[in-house]
Amino acid sequence: MTDVSVLVPAKDEGRTIAPLYAEITAALAHRPDLSFEVIFVDDGSTDDTWAQIRALSERDRDRVRAIRFRRTFGKAAALSAALDSATGSIVVTIDADMQDNPHELPRLLAELESGRDLISGYKRNRQDPLGKRLPSRVFNAATGWVTGLKLHDHNSGLRVARREVYEAIPLYGELHRYVPALAHAQGFLVTELPVHHRPRRYGRSKYGLERYPRGALDLLTVVAISRFGRRPAHLIGGVGLLFGLIGTTILTYLTGIWIFTDHAIGMRPLLQLGILLDVLAVQLVGMGLLAELVIHRTRDAGNGTLIAARLGSEVADPGAEPAASAPPPAPAPEPGLPAPAAPAALAADPAAAPAPAPTPTASTPAGPTAAGPTAAASPTAAVPQLQVPA
Repeated sequence: MTDVSVLVPAKDEGRTIAPLYAEITAALAHRPDLSFEVIFVDDGSTDDTWAQIRALSERDRDRVRAIRFRRTFGKAAALSAALDSATGSIVVTIDADMQDNPHELPRLLAELESGRDLISGYKRNRQDPLGKRLPSRVFNAATGWVTGLKLHDHNSGLRVARREVYEAIPLYGELHRYVPALAHAQGFLVTELPVHHRPRRYGRSKYGLERYPRGALDLLTVVAISRFGRRPAHLIGGVGLLFGLIGTTILTYLTGIWIFTDHAIGMRPLLQLGILLDVLAVQLVGMGLLAELVIHRTRDAGNGTLIAARLGSEVADPGAEPAASAPPPAPAPEPGLPAPAAPAALAADPAAAPAPAPTPTASTPAGPTAAGPTAAASPTAAVPQLQVPA
């Protein structure tokens, strides 16, 4: 088991694999007390990325591990696959485009060891075009307002975290952007440090304008997971109750018109709207209750991911069978009475049986007279004596 696992997702980054690995090893050489491994994930590259990764793996088998996807599945899937193979107690994520400087790793590791759970590096002087910087600012502001975690860069590719963070949060779809927000919602200590950012030298960005609507939908997913993941009826049923309140108000208003006036309400669109809202309310409340039943039956991972530390003696499992207690000691025999019979366990084991009582001898009287009951029971007394004539 290693101390640090460095996860590097890559897609069409063949020219950066070797120099990036050299920079990672040079940076972590400043921490000789920590062993490390580097896990590269080829996310369906069409260039020589896999060939470069395989060459590194053959050259340094002790540190380099490689995973290759059949096609492109996304950064979150690549990180998830790398996490399944990682053995380190500290997880580092870094993009393969070399815009993030690996020489920042010792400083980030030191900050993590000060008591934090996740350190995100934000690009103070971001070396990207204005078309990427402005939407990123809007995204970070919206994410901070919704999640309550104020960071300069929620979508930083350079992060250092304890393994427990990634074990406690889901990582699928495109939720890799919201790892700090999800960790914050789970109660982990999240902070950020400014890091050096470099312009892209090779390749091109893999993200276009489609990532912004996807990011908005993923933000709604983060809200649902972090706030209502354990109480879905409050989200779905709450919307249903709101629809029901509006629909009932509309129908009550129309009922008053029908009773106290001569106006017909059968052809009013408002009647159809009120009925529709009430039907939706019943359906949504029912869906919320079904979601609660699913949560109750599955219990996802229990409360293990919510606990930071335990103190005191462990509580015994109420469902476990009680331990077998030792049998009570046999009572001592009264004077003058024979010893009780040995238990079955001792009778089955001759070595464990007690030694027999000594046989009475001539110096030890067996009773009131020598010809008493003990003598009569002697085997030699029952044999007749032959008389030999003189």
